[in-house]
Amino acid sequence: MCLAVPGRVLEIEERDGTRMATVDFGGVVKEVCLEYLPDLQVGEYAIVHVGFALQRLDEESAKQTLELFAELGMLQEEFGDAWEMAAAEAGVAPVEEVGNQ
Repeated sequence: MCLAVPGRVLEIEERDGTRMATVDFGGVVKEVCLEYLPDLQVGEYAIVHVGFALQRLDEESAKQTLELFAELGMLQEEFGDAWEMAAAEAGVAPVEEVGNQ
């Protein structure tokens, strides 16, 4: 599943003519393109989908959404290690544990 997830802008920089931000998604930090929200500032929240900030969001709504996603395990699904999650679904131990058995 691919979600639009709220995140808080930690820092902003221009890279190769593109406005980029480091964004915190409830503890997971990713790089995000700000070209659709050129006036977004450090400390503000935005809805992010496939690496693009699409819409500004107030802090309370962002935090409520992140808490709900975390409760439902959707942040792990969206940002977790795909190989680790596939192994867990298949009932196979993660790579680190395989060598220890």
